[in-house]
Amino acid sequence: MSLAARHLEANGIPTVIVANARDIVETCGVARLLFTDFPLGSPCGKPGDVGMQRDIVGRALDLLESASEPRTTVQTPFKWHAGDKWKDLIFSREQPWKDEEETNEWLAKKELYRKLKQEGKV
Repeated sequence: MSLAARHLEANGIPTVIVANARDIVETCGVARLLFTDFPLGSPCGKPGDVGMQRDIVGRALDLLESASEPRTTVQTPFKWHAGDKWKDLIFSREQPWKDEEETNEWLAKKELYRKLKQEGKV
C-alpha cells in the first residue's frame, strides 16, 4: 500500500495511509501517515466499533487537509480495547519458525539497521 501511495503522490494524487506498522510505512517514505497502535490488520480499530472507525477515518481526512510537510506522521490517541498484551506476541526476540542460524542472521541485520538509523543513513 505504501508504494502505491508513493506512486499516486508522484502523479499528483494526495494520499493518507492509515496503518499500524509505523516503522515499515515510514521507511517506505509515504507523504502522510495516520498511525494507530493496534495489532496488525486492525488499523481502524476493533471490528464493529463504528464510532472509533469513523473517528479514525475523519482524522485521516483531516491529516490530508492539514499536513504541511512531507513525510508527516500523526498518531491517534486510541488504545487497543484488550490492552497491550498483543505486543508480547510480536515484539519478542524468539522466532520459533526460524532455526538458530536464521535467527542469528536476523538479529545481526536488525542491529545493523539500528546502527545505520542512528547514523542517519536510513
